Amino acid sequence: MSQPTLGFSDLNLALPLVRTVVELGYESPLPIQAACIPPLLEGRDVLGLAQTGTGKTAAFALPLLSRIDLSVNAPQVLVLTPTRELAIQVAEAFQTYARHLPGFHVVPIYGGQRYSFQFTQLHRGPHVVVGTPGRIQDHLSRGSLDLSGIKCLVLDEADEMLRMGFVDEVEAIMALAPAERQMALFSATMPPQIKHITKRYMNQPAVIRIESKTSTADNIEQVFVVVPNAAKFEALARILETESYDGILIFARTRVATTELTERLAARGFDVASLNGDMSQEARERTIKRLKGGQIDIVIATDVAARGLDVDRISLVINFDIPGDSEAYIHRIGRTGRAGRSGKAILFVNPRERRFLTSIERATRQKLVPMEMPTHDTVTKKRIEKYSEKLTAVMQQEPQEFFQELTFELMDEMGVDLMQLAAGVLCLSQIDRPLQAEDNKALESPQWEEPRPALQRGHVPKPTRGPGGPPRPMALYRIEVGSADGLEIRNIVGAVANETGLNSRFIGQIRIHPKYATVELPDGMPPHIMQHLQKTFVAGKPMKISRAKRGD
Repeated sequence: MSQPTLGFSDLNLALPLVRTVVELGYESPLPIQAACIPPLLEGRDVLGLAQTGTGKTAAFALPLLSRIDLSVNAPQVLVLTPTRELAIQVAEAFQTYARHLPGFHVVPIYGGQRYSFQFTQLHRGPHVVVGTPGRIQDHLSRGSLDLSGIKCLVLDEADEMLRMGFVDEVEAIMALAPAERQMALFSATMPPQIKHITKRYMNQPAVIRIESKTSTADNIEQVFVVVPNAAKFEALARILETESYDGILIFARTRVATTELTERLAARGFDVASLNGDMSQEARERTIKRLKGGQIDIVIATDVAARGLDVDRISLVINFDIPGDSEAYIHRIGRTGRAGRSGKAILFVNPRERRFLTSIERATRQKLVPMEMPTHDTVTKKRIEKYSEKLTAVMQQEPQEFFQELTFELMDEMGVDLMQLAAGVLCLSQIDRPLQAEDNKALESPQWEEPRPALQRGHVPKPTRGPGGPPRPMALYRIEVGSADGLEIRNIVGAVANETGLNSRFIGQIRIHPKYATVELPDGMPPHIMQHLQKTFVAGKPMKISRAKRGD
């Protein structure tokens, strides 16, 4: 007898938060959420060992929000993250989950954002502060952030933070937090520094380990496409029009999303049905039977609804919404390539989710290949090919005498030749479903940055070559902060890489002197980047970076 599925309502979360997750369409907690929420609600320390992308943000955000005192306008939860991108994501998640908590306020704090704006936000007394260690420590030294009311300190992706050289900042921040505070630490690995922190700063933590499966079928082609959220539906429609497939399974994150996608695709003329937790068992079985029998070609499902789905004709799986963790990804793509057949899996990733690719590749031990988005011309060509096939079938099967006579009558009556009439008929016949694909600038001209690897602060990168080319030309820059200010190499590498997005491979030789430092950067750095770096703080002082001459 199967065990009943655990729901968020079974975890003793505050009712406004249960209401939110229901509205978001989350059907059941992920493993890390089911394991972490109860001890965090009890006020226990938690050590979560899990890969990136396992759903850990909700695992700590939901229980901590349940314990927030909205009448106290002061920081009660501090979340430290290794990058500004993750700080923004975590802050947005808190805001989303707290939509039914009146007066709740969260603020992300990270380098590159104006201090004046951060001062204003902190002065309002946010309930939750999410930030990078360097900028958080800076506000603590300025007195603009007070940790005396902190009830819980969260270290998110702790091993990444320490690998980036933030160990001193992290320990300094923890030392300033109240001794009687709760702590949650999430890490993919357990290096010695993490073990040291757990022993020194955590009180008998509940240890949660989330293991991921480590294999996928070799007969499944795995690709990904980077597309902003606003353009995802158009990207999906293009792929469906140009990919050759038998049956297709599209995964969406929520029940609401399955319904919306089904309606929008049906309006485009696709044979599609949804599969989600709102459906009765009878309706679910009827949909699966239609998919197996070929009455429909496309099913849009949530993870829970697709459990145990076994349909041999599924040749393509599309992850429209990125899965909650690597294990969910493996389960999803396992719905194709059945019975020894080949299959294909496409993963949609928005620019801020690209970090999750590394987690999937590590779990599956397979490389995901970037997929080229079908172009406007490719879609148009496919539509014309399908139209031509239908037209040929009609001309072969239907009597033509009446229409041939009508053609000549219309030519005489309208005063047009055969080419003009044919063009008009074609135009009229495709009004409801245009033969020419619509333009979409977000899909035609993407401007997304390539991902950069984890930053190794404390390492002195050397000038690198372009792909197969000569060494990149480097220019020397002077920074008006030196060893007398406590400046270290890792401070410069971290500031430049994090603030500009520049891959650390492109940071050259660094030399630190008592009152200043020099660093080699690619020649021709954009002026707005240099202006931003001038105001960026390292070792508590603005860099005031400027072009220098060799030999200075």
